[in-house]
Amino acid sequence: MEIGIYTFGERTVDPDTGQVISPAERLKRLLEEIELADQVGLDVYGVGEHHRPDYTVSAPAVVLAAAAARTRRIRLTSAVTVLSSDDPVRVYQQFATLDLIAQGRAEIMVGRGSFIESFPLFGCDLDDYDELFSEKLSLLLQLRESERVTWSGKHRPPIDNRGVYPRPEQPLPVWVAVGGTPQSAVRAGALGLPMALAIIGGIPERFAPIVRLHRRAASEAGHPTPRLGINSHGFIADMSQDAADTAFPAFKLMMDRIGRERGWPPMTREQFEFSRSLKGADFVGSPQQIIEKILYQHEIFGHDRFLIQLTVGTLPHKKVLRAIELLGTEVAPAVKREIARTKQGTHPSSQG
Repeated sequence: MEIGIYTFGERTVDPDTGQVISPAERLKRLLEEIELADQVGLDVYGVGEHHRPDYTVSAPAVVLAAAAARTRRIRLTSAVTVLSSDDPVRVYQQFATLDLIAQGRAEIMVGRGSFIESFPLFGCDLDDYDELFSEKLSLLLQLRESERVTWSGKHRPPIDNRGVYPRPEQPLPVWVAVGGTPQSAVRAGALGLPMALAIIGGIPERFAPIVRLHRRAASEAGHPTPRLGINSHGFIADMSQDAADTAFPAFKLMMDRIGRERGWPPMTREQFEFSRSLKGADFVGSPQQIIEKILYQHEIFGHDRFLIQLTVGTLPHKKVLRAIELLGTEVAPAVKREIARTKQGTHPSSQG
């Protein structure tokens, strides 16, 4: 299993200063976080796109290119690129350029977007929400397959046998980010594309049917079983209580802000504590708790990748760096050893 981190460059009140963190400081910290993730052996770092004042990153490829120059082995992906409101040609060119800088470590994670600010910003009609994504994904995949492209659609001017450059070092991996919509899972599977499933609330088991739909659609379309990633909120500290006490204020601030827009009730500490329990959605606790929870969910989903969003709101930077260190040096090795042991048929539960 690949294990890594994702972020949207969240910027809320910094508990160390009492002030909202500046975009410049947040990006400085973000690059330090990615550099450390590479040093401690994590597999993937994802940087997602939002167009709101409480997030810093609206151009993931730019941030990832800066990170590429400071890292050596970690894979660098968007998490997510809102393809519906972007131009697939520019997306492809940006990530192909990133791939050249990173020497073959770039990926793209595309989605329809959980926020809508980018649609009016770039002149897209929300009534075309799903159609825009489907059409633009088709073009992006064609760009990946062919240096010269002839294409026509409803929402973008046609392309008549034009070359698209630069070409990356590798065929760019394209993942589809899904928030739980069955149709999105089926579309990804039918195209044979890996799916990154966001589980950021509720009971994780309820997402098992979405995973089955994805795999069934791939099988029916004649594709090999596509890869599956799980993306979830979390935080890690040496001691479980410290992880919870550090994360809860930032989690509550960010989730309550989003909840006011979407009609959710305020987050309570009781809800937070359940969510970080074994059967909840959040990965907040000590390294051993995180190890157990990743393995528990692996029994449910059989996923190939796990990404944790450690900064759901602004947290003390030193504690974030410690969380990254724990994820890379304690959590990831233990999870990988146990999954390898299970695959070899030597899991303790299988022994008589």
